[in-house]
Amino acid sequence: MPDYKAPVRDLEFVMNEVLGYEQHYASLPGGDAASPDMVKAILEEGAKFVEGVAVPLNRSGDEEGCHWNEGKVTTPEGFKSAYNQLVENGWCGLSHPEQYGGQGLPNSLNTAFYEMLASSNLSWAIYPTLTWGAIETVSAHASEELKNIFIPPMVSGEWSGTMCLTEAHCGSDLGLLKTRAEPDADGTYRITGSKIFISAGEQDLTENIIHIVLARLPDAPQGTAGISLFVVPKNNVNDDGSVAEANAVSCGSIEHKMGIKGSATCVMNFDGAKGYLIGPPNKGLACMFTFINESRLGVAVQGQSAAEHSFQGALAYARERIQMKGSPRKNPEKPADPIIVHPDVRRMLLTQKAFSEGGRLLNMYCARLVDIKHKGSKEESRAAESRLALLTPIAKGFITEVAQEATKEGIQVLGGHGFIREWGMEQLARDIRITAIYEGTTCIQGLDLLQRKVLAGDGQLLTRFTTEVTEFAREQLEVAELKEMAVSLIEKVELWQSLTSELGERKDANQLNSSSVDYLMLSGYISLGYMWLKAAAVAVEKEGKFYSAKLDTARFYFRRLLPRTTSLAETIRDDADTLLAIDEEDFSFIH
Repeated sequence: MPDYKAPVRDLEFVMNEVLGYEQHYASLPGGDAASPDMVKAILEEGAKFVEGVAVPLNRSGDEEGCHWNEGKVTTPEGFKSAYNQLVENGWCGLSHPEQYGGQGLPNSLNTAFYEMLASSNLSWAIYPTLTWGAIETVSAHASEELKNIFIPPMVSGEWSGTMCLTEAHCGSDLGLLKTRAEPDADGTYRITGSKIFISAGEQDLTENIIHIVLARLPDAPQGTAGISLFVVPKNNVNDDGSVAEANAVSCGSIEHKMGIKGSATCVMNFDGAKGYLIGPPNKGLACMFTFINESRLGVAVQGQSAAEHSFQGALAYARERIQMKGSPRKNPEKPADPIIVHPDVRRMLLTQKAFSEGGRLLNMYCARLVDIKHKGSKEESRAAESRLALLTPIAKGFITEVAQEATKEGIQVLGGHGFIREWGMEQLARDIRITAIYEGTTCIQGLDLLQRKVLAGDGQLLTRFTTEVTEFAREQLEVAELKEMAVSLIEKVELWQSLTSELGERKDANQLNSSSVDYLMLSGYISLGYMWLKAAAVAVEKEGKFYSAKLDTARFYFRRLLPRTTSLAETIRDDADTLLAIDEEDFSFIH
């Protein structure tokens, strides 16, 4: 298994040197608690925790997987003990409000810790992650009474949370869901229906699980306009907050998956289970987007974290593996050189490095916006929310796609050894594959970006962001080492804007659908280019190998990866008829 080490130095570079987190934290209400010393201590202690507790369980958890028996799920050996240590060390409540028992630190600090957690053992890291989203959802939409009942034990980690959307017959088309919610005389509801693909829907880590469930009230309108949101605990809760008898919630089975085998993916059955309405009736999907958007940013972190882990494994192997002679020779006294000297191995490693470190920048840029959204002034919060509306589908969709490329290259660097289980590289590729699917596939992210976030608002969200990017790039034109990159980025932004205008003229839904994923990927490459130019602008002023490596990686990104936007522009402009011309019956002539 690759010997993962948390990239504390690079996190400090991103947060302190590129994105100005020290000043950012000082400007937030209550942000003085996130002092430089506190941030440094959390990053260092977080690194020790994941390296000592989570990393050793990554391979064994994959090999053992979860076990289902008569509705009960047992997680892999060691998972419960590791979770207990997570709780005991206070990691669960890092960024949650002090009034509920949390430490009240900025959300972005939790994002930095979560990258380490997800890199070290994604299957295990999924369990607490979902709880964080459930806390935000209950906090945003529930009554004070329900908040006081359900939030504190989730903040402490004693209870966990899930998101229950998908049903077998509707998948991502939530307008078709059938789960019912019938009112009871005491103001609660009886929830009846079945949900699939519920991560951590049942497990042995916590004494209670709080399900956030979409369901329909009687006589609710059809489609998404008739969906409401409910809190449904696995075990009912007494008035004093203690756990009572079991609710009518059961796990019908768990899925046997390609990856993340240590994370239980469940079929959950609700048979008249007691639930509590949160948010307005028939407005549940809008309320659930509190959870969905939180989760999408978390999934972007998962994608980047796998790229980092795979890069570390590939780099270590490339430094040690002796094969063929380099030009010039590195070890002329030996029969062959380490493969890291060969240009194509460098190409693969630099691709991994560019996507991992660039993805970290983009994720922490978004995390900074989340801080402002939660704790900034009304005007600042509104601006941050608008920027996140644009960047969330880009981060989620783009980073999870290029993470698959990064983990593929990790296998390729190792050659045949990469294909063998004991080296651990293939597990990273299997584990990360789901990230481009759950919380909305890449196509759904592309449609959300193009239709809802860009075109629906006449491109205003995009214009505000591209203005920021262009202004920054122009500021770098006078720096000799950065001029080439700055010119390239300005040109790509102009291409982005031009393509957006062209797509705005398309009226047919198929035309937009056929271009959405390519448009998202183009948006991602340009957004990551902005991040790399920001990093290069800092590195060019500093001395040392760390900074020269940043400049070299930025040049590689601009010369070898950003040019992919040229071919994407061609496919974006292509007519949907290319995809629709062939009759569905003519796809195959086997019979």
